[in-house]
Amino acid sequence: MSKKVEPVVLQVLPELESGGVETGTIEIAAALQEQGIKNFVASQGGRMTHELSKLKITHLTLPLKTKNIFKMRQNAEYLAQFIKKNGINIVHARSRAPAWSAYWAAKKTGAHFVTTFHGTYGFGPLGIKKFYNRIMTYGERVIVISNHIRNHVLKYYNADADKLRLIHRCADIARFNPETVSQERIIKAVREYNIPDDRPVLTLIGRMTRWKGQKLLIEALSKMKNQNYYCIIAGDAQGRNAFVEELKNLAQKYHLQGQIGFYGKVIDPQVLMQVSTVILSTAIEPEAFGRISVEGQAMGKVVVASNIGGTLDTIIDNVTGKLYESGDAQALADALDWALSLSEAQKAKMAKAAIKNVKENFTKQIMCDKTIAVYRELVGKK
Repeated sequence: MSKKVEPVVLQVLPELESGGVETGTIEIAAALQEQGIKNFVASQGGRMTHELSKLKITHLTLPLKTKNIFKMRQNAEYLAQFIKKNGINIVHARSRAPAWSAYWAAKKTGAHFVTTFHGTYGFGPLGIKKFYNRIMTYGERVIVISNHIRNHVLKYYNADADKLRLIHRCADIARFNPETVSQERIIKAVREYNIPDDRPVLTLIGRMTRWKGQKLLIEALSKMKNQNYYCIIAGDAQGRNAFVEELKNLAQKYHLQGQIGFYGKVIDPQVLMQVSTVILSTAIEPEAFGRISVEGQAMGKVVVASNIGGTLDTIIDNVTGKLYESGDAQALADALDWALSLSEAQKAKMAKAAIKNVKENFTKQIMCDKTIAVYRELVGKK
């Protein structure tokens, strides 16, 4: 009887600074470590590398963010040496530039190649980037993070449907859990952010960029019948200060200054969610997955989200949240009026359904188990 082959995994990404791809990489690395599966991560580094150090997982530092073809080829050589030296049999690429290097290295060493298609990726003028993007379909298994991404990959890249594996992103239910948010943290946040406690709070958390729909939200607030609310618009401006000023001017135009608070980067999103009645996801372009919608449900809050992208996978309309017609300010206003009209009993029922939905479908454990199953599927192939 032949000995069962165990995965030895190398995850490859541009950097480990911050973000969903980076968080997912650390989550998988930790789950592999927990199961006693040897694993490594390669990137050009960043502040999240200390998470790997704490887990005692080796990090290979290479300039993997580069798009210079000569450096990409050089990265492939270094990766190939590392793969051979450490007996790696699974190379999992999570972004385009490093995926090319990882692919060449996997081909050279005979390691299995896996990719995760994290976004829709722009095609560029005249579709010139499509070939560059196509590397994400070269995996023996291609992980897609929502049905929206799955459909995109099938439509635009003519990928083999049999090698696609749908594995949703997740919410960390240990962190996004209403029972773990202390009263002290709530009091501190309410004081620091000056959040009124006499009105329902509507909260949109997301970086300050047009496609996240902050402008649409302000227009919708001006159209609501119920004007008894306080709206938090929070997120990192990432240098888009002119856009933030534009939003503030729009709020002024609609005489909403006292009803909207603009916040910068959020350090403790769980607390902001805990003090909120409604969590918003107002994207006007499809989100690849839409983590906020899932985290809001995990916190037992009413989630109001646009009916596009990954959110269609995560919210059961009128059961765990409310979907509205994307890009329609009046539809969003109506959805918010609906959310604020819910009785305490209706909100409690929705909270229970939302938390159950997340626990059964979108936990870190589920995401990690399904990903590790893909690795095992490949190394178990004859």
